Amino acid sequence: MVSTATTTPRAVSRLHFLANPGRFLRVTDWLLPWLTAAALVVLGIGLAWGLAFSPPDWQQGETVRIMYVHVPMAWLAMGGYTGLVVLSVMALVWKHPLADIAARELSPIGATATALCLLTGSLWGRPMWGTWWVWDARLTSVLVLFFLWVGHAALTRAFDDQERGARMGAILALIGAVNVPIVKFSVDWWNTLHQPASVTRLAAPGLHVDILYPLLTCALGFSLAFAALALAATRAGLLERRLRALQMAAARKAENLPANDGRGIAP
Repeated sequence: MVSTATTTPRAVSRLHFLANPGRFLRVTDWLLPWLTAAALVVLGIGLAWGLAFSPPDWQQGETVRIMYVHVPMAWLAMGGYTGLVVLSVMALVWKHPLADIAARELSPIGATATALCLLTGSLWGRPMWGTWWVWDARLTSVLVLFFLWVGHAALTRAFDDQERGARMGAILALIGAVNVPIVKFSVDWWNTLHQPASVTRLAAPGLHVDILYPLLTCALGFSLAFAALALAATRAGLLERRLRALQMAAARKAENLPANDGRGIAP
């Protein structure tokens, strides 16, 4: 039997192995084209299937097609924030700079997904509820989630010292983690206008397969696109930080050169 003391260092070692910046650049250089192509193909199939070929809902009619964007954006808003929390834990515990960079670059993408969730939800709510917005538990908690995403993006960029900004952003992300289960279970805990879960509930999904399958295809396509954007942004952020470090090193070297002109004579 393997002891916990032996297993834990191995798990930590694997995390550091996967988070190595040089290895990350090599892996993403190979992975990103394939991931982007898969996202475009799957998303194209899903959107065409959902928006053009799936049947209208017997109650909501053609407006149900908003769901093919709204629901994946809602899943990505919550799932992406969960990923942000994991990155924040890695940054605070193991202090690995790649986790800081990934979290910093993830927050604008997550904020965009959450904004699209709110926008499409408002467009869907108008014909269904007769109003663009209601302050019920689900909508309010998603709005709070959007502010957390935006707050993290702003906080990590508010300091000249990037390490300090990353640390403050990680603390905010961990505090905001309490909102994720509220978003998820708000329709079960409180009486809201928003419908309960139709796909992820333990019983049989409440959607016909003609609607469920294109929805899941769209969700997969948007998830692949989200991952591709996150990896590309993290890669760009890492290269930017490396370039800045090289520029600073060159500047320090230039400052030290005049101290000796190569002949042992100071200017």
